[in-house]
Amino acid sequence: MGFIKEFKEFAVKGNAFDLAVGVIIGGAFGKIVTSVVDDLIMPIVAAIVGKPDFSNLYLAMGKGSEAIPAGTALAKAKELAPDASIFAYGNFITVLINFILLAFVVFLLIKGINKMKKEEEKSAAPEAPAGPSQEELLAEIRDLLKNK
Repeated sequence: MGFIKEFKEFAVKGNAFDLAVGVIIGGAFGKIVTSVVDDLIMPIVAAIVGKPDFSNLYLAMGKGSEAIPAGTALAKAKELAPDASIFAYGNFITVLINFILLAFVVFLLIKGINKMKKEEEKSAAPEAPAGPSQEELLAEIRDLLKNK
């Protein structure tokens, strides 16, 4: 009975719910960021430098690699020489470039959100009334001590 009670306490604690909400919001935010990158950023990049697709870059090694003509697509190379060791590094480069672009977009989004938050906090927070200076407070303390 203690195990079930302990699990129930864990499941209804705020931390578990906060984590669940964070995962759900993170998933939705991930879709937004993916859309920003795929639908807004990548077309601009593709228009400027071409579509960054290095997935057909590979290095064929070992037995059977001589059967692969130069310039053959990766899928065709795997089909032509199933025994060859194919070091397919191009897809990694594509994924790495996409990650860097994605990280940059997330950075810009967070930076923009933080800037809006700071501006909102500045406009919402009223100026604190000017209080006495440090010298005035010390003088007041001195005068109070003299009167005792």
